[in-house]
Amino acid sequence: MSKNSTNERVTAGMLVIGDEILSGRTKDQNIGTVADFCEDLNIDLCEVRVIADEIPEIVDAVNALRTKFTYLFTTGGIGPTHDDITADGIAAAFGVPLNVDDRAIKMMQDRFTDYPMNEGRLRMARIPEGGELIPNTVSGAPGIKMDNVYVMAGVPKIMQGMLEAIAPTLKTGIEVFSASCDSQVGESSLSEPLAALQISYPTVKIGSYPQMGSDHYMTQIVLRSSDKSSLDEATQKVREIIAAATQSKLKI
Repeated sequence: MSKNSTNERVTAGMLVIGDEILSGRTKDQNIGTVADFCEDLNIDLCEVRVIADEIPEIVDAVNALRTKFTYLFTTGGIGPTHDDITADGIAAAFGVPLNVDDRAIKMMQDRFTDYPMNEGRLRMARIPEGGELIPNTVSGAPGIKMDNVYVMAGVPKIMQGMLEAIAPTLKTGIEVFSASCDSQVGESSLSEPLAALQISYPTVKIGSYPQMGSDHYMTQIVLRSSDKSSLDEATQKVREIIAAATQSKLKI
């Protein structure tokens, strides 16, 4: 187990910031990456919001999500252009000044020699007062940590590097086990008994996912729980439900 592991549930929210995402000009790749990252650390990613590049929107969303979850991950809006205003929004959310930070300048200049700090690069060195820096091994411009909020770049490769940098510092949650069962019957044939089973096993999350094959219909049932014993029992019950539904289908 990780040295940061805990027997408590660890949760996260994600805030995707950018007009380009909402307009469709840029296709988001970061939500899936953060979801996988959280799953690897047994962190429950509970909510994702996509908002515009507007400071009031950023302030409202950050303050709502950082108090709701163990961690808040944000992506986008910390670049060098005038519309990269996430740092401004984070500073406003925490009620602190936003200033050019010598640590951030050094981090960028250490990454590249002969790196003049023009106006755009100085924008990327603005850090809310009290913020910690998240390393950026690609371009040097750091992300920002404020309390339980992790502010990261929107560029997928840079964002992934920042996730790797913060991973050792995060608490990991309770280990969650999973199981899956495939059936050749439709969802509607399984819905009623699965609903009853879910009531009987409240600590097991039971999901039903229909899939269309080239020549057949399939429903996959996925079960997840931190209680291995209950998971095993519920999985056996699902197999019995599938078997009964399959037999009923054959009789028709």
